[in-house]
Amino acid sequence: MGIDKDTADYWRMGGVTVGPVEDYLYSSLPARDEVLAEMEREAEKDKIPIVGPAVGRIFQQIATMTGAKTVFELGSAIGYSTIWWARAVGDGGRVFYTDSESQNAEKARRYFERAGVDKQITIKVGDALELLSEENQQFDIIFNDVDKEDYPRVFRLAQPRIRKGGLFISDNVLWSGRVATENPPAASTKAILEFNQLLYNSPDLFTTILPIRDGVAVALKK
Repeated sequence: MGIDKDTADYWRMGGVTVGPVEDYLYSSLPARDEVLAEMEREAEKDKIPIVGPAVGRIFQQIATMTGAKTVFELGSAIGYSTIWWARAVGDGGRVFYTDSESQNAEKARRYFERAGVDKQITIKVGDALELLSEENQQFDIIFNDVDKEDYPRVFRLAQPRIRKGGLFISDNVLWSGRVATENPPAASTKAILEFNQLLYNSPDLFTTILPIRDGVAVALKK
C-alpha cells in the first residue's frame, strides 16, 4: 500500500528525479506504522522539513547493514529520521537528537515514546554544530541536515568525530537541482556546491551522492 500522488508531490524536491519515476517510487512503498504516518501527515500539513519514507528506509537499511550503534543527528526537527535510525541501532544503540527549538524536541519526545524507541534516544536542545563540537567520542554515523550555509563547517566538525569505517550522511545535497541549474548560485547553493566538492576531494572519505528525493550524500570514512 503506497501513498497518493499529492503526497508524492510533497516529497518530490524540485524535479531531481523524473516525475513519473518519483511517483512510482513513493507509490510502491509499504505503508508506515501509525506513528510515522502521523508524522508524515503533520510534516505535509505544516511544511516541516523531514526526509520522507524513501530516504528513511535508506537510513535504516544502511545503519542495519553496517551494524551501526551510535548515530549523531545534526538537525532533527520533529524526530522523523531519528525514529528510522533508532530502529536500526536497536537495543543498546544510541541516537543523539538535536534541534534548536524546545517545542520540536518535546513533540519529538512524545513521538519517540509512542514508537517505543525513547530509551535509545538522547535529546539535545541547542545549536546542532555546537552540540557536536562538545562531543569527544566518535560515532558510527553522523547525519547532517542543518541550514545549508553551515554545510562546509559541518564537514570540518564531523570528520574527526566519525570512526574509521563509519559514515557521514548528508541530506539536500542536490538542493532541488539548483546545484546544476542556478546561475549565479545563491549563498545556500554555493555552500552545498563547496560541501560536495569537499566530500569528493577528501582523501579520507569515499563518497557517493544518491539522486533520490533531494540528494543524499553517503561518505565512508577510510
